[in-house]
Amino acid sequence: MPPNPRLSQKPVDLFLNRRLKLWYAVLIFILVIFVARLFYLQIIRHDYYNSAAQAAQLKEYEIPAERGIIKAYENGSAVPLVLNQKLHTLFADPTLIKDTDVVATKLAAITKADAGEYAKAMRTPNTRYVALAKRLSEEQKDQIMALKLSGVGTQAQDYRVYAQGLLAAQLLGFVNNDGKGKYGIEEALDSELAGTAGRLKAVTDAAGVPLAASKENTEIAPKNGSDIILTIDIGMQKQLETLLKAGVDRAKSPSGSALIIEANSGKVKAMANWPSYDPAEFYKVSDPSLFNNSSVSSPLEVGSIMKSLTVAAALDLGVIEPDTSYYDPGKWHLDDHDITNIEEVGGPGTRTVGEIITRSINTGATWMLMQMGGETGSVNKKARERWYDYMANHFNLGKATGIEQGYEASGQIPDPHKGFALELTYANTAFGQAMTATPLQMGLALASIVNGGSYYQPQLVDGIVNDSGQAGTKKSKVLHANAVSQRVSAQVRQLLYNALRQKVANGTRYLDFPKDYEVGGKTGTAQIAKPRGGYYTDRYNGTYIGYVGGNQPEYVIAVRINEPKIGGYAGSQAAQPLFAEIAHMLINNFNVTPKGGG
Repeated sequence: MPPNPRLSQKPVDLFLNRRLKLWYAVLIFILVIFVARLFYLQIIRHDYYNSAAQAAQLKEYEIPAERGIIKAYENGSAVPLVLNQKLHTLFADPTLIKDTDVVATKLAAITKADAGEYAKAMRTPNTRYVALAKRLSEEQKDQIMALKLSGVGTQAQDYRVYAQGLLAAQLLGFVNNDGKGKYGIEEALDSELAGTAGRLKAVTDAAGVPLAASKENTEIAPKNGSDIILTIDIGMQKQLETLLKAGVDRAKSPSGSALIIEANSGKVKAMANWPSYDPAEFYKVSDPSLFNNSSVSSPLEVGSIMKSLTVAAALDLGVIEPDTSYYDPGKWHLDDHDITNIEEVGGPGTRTVGEIITRSINTGATWMLMQMGGETGSVNKKARERWYDYMANHFNLGKATGIEQGYEASGQIPDPHKGFALELTYANTAFGQAMTATPLQMGLALASIVNGGSYYQPQLVDGIVNDSGQAGTKKSKVLHANAVSQRVSAQVRQLLYNALRQKVANGTRYLDFPKDYEVGGKTGTAQIAKPRGGYYTDRYNGTYIGYVGGNQPEYVIAVRINEPKIGGYAGSQAAQPLFAEIAHMLINNFNVTPKGGG
């Protein structure tokens, strides 16, 4: 009997129905999984993934503040010394760059740099910012942006331009590649000059370009830096630098410095160093010592210019008078060492206080120190304490002056109670050895002595103009008004004037000044200390401090010439001629008021 087709079809249909039901079940299961996953992602994890998406597109940028400019006076008006020029930094976001070699090659063709270095930088892991090049011109920036490379951008940055070239380089300092002020005014007033950067938080496209219309964008405007107006006279600064270079060359010296201070305000009118450098190309300097403003940052044993301070202290204490005579033994034996003089002074004999200054007598300076303690032949505790008080508290030695300069040094004066061979040490300080000070400190001390006793806070800043255009003038500040009495001030001026006139009488014609002006000062020749103790017998620094004026001192000058090689005493042969040239320059070109004038 043939098979019944209905009976054979039933098992097949049953099998097919079961398969379809299974597939339906699988499909429904998958659909449920998709729905559940979508629910999880869109509902439960919505905030997380929304934040992640925004983090990928929301970037924060710094908006640089414009750095303040620096001005100084020329013919009575404040004119720029330091300006800003906008150059550009090239940067990349490695996460957005797909073909680093291609991008690097295109960029290097414009910047003339190494494409391999660019490619290496763009492969830096775990960062969204790498700086590729700095100081690019506007033209280079435009060429790069025209390429429209994903993940590549530029940022404008101000760089310093020096309107007067190398003028006052150490005084000004520079701004490094990180935008930080270094040395000089730039470092001391970095926060005022730099201002405060702004912030831009912006939603970007896939190439990292901010979407200007996004409501998610927020911006904090930058606050530009303040402009600084210096006390410096540009004409005086130029002439001082010219004279200093000539003086250093004439003395066959490796370096030197000079400064001019207003005696009755503490304002620095000029401050020069040689050799110098180009602050616009600071990154080319291999010897960082060129950055130092030596008048402020490099203390030295000052030599016999210190006798100006020693005689002022002894006069102010009332232990001597300008016409006092004393017997000088030619040497003092202290702590198993001898204090002696230069050969020209001669042997034992009766001397005067005036001769201590005019003939620069070391034993005379030691004798004055002994009188402070009331015991000739010994530098006792009382003498040391009283002399320390004048050095530290009347003349502010051993302390930073607070002038607006980076890396100011405080110098050093010995403790009157602690240390080895204190009598010998303190005897040496009376004529400028066994202690250190900067030319600025010595100039300020002399100014306080010759101006009637007022010790002024030194200043290089005359005014500050903030971002809103509000100007503030910095007034002169007297730190103390009793450095010495007015009577002693007049006495020391006369002693220093006599010392200079004595040199004229002995044939030093370049120290001859018109009779309507009063000029006085003191030389210093200081032995250079060895690093491990003692002094070199053939190495000296030359110093000079003095004043220029008419009825009263107007300017104080401090000069330093390092290790001159022209023979003779470093103070008189190297530093003194430069002082004279500066004094003549001030009288001839900068309206020093003559006696009876003004």
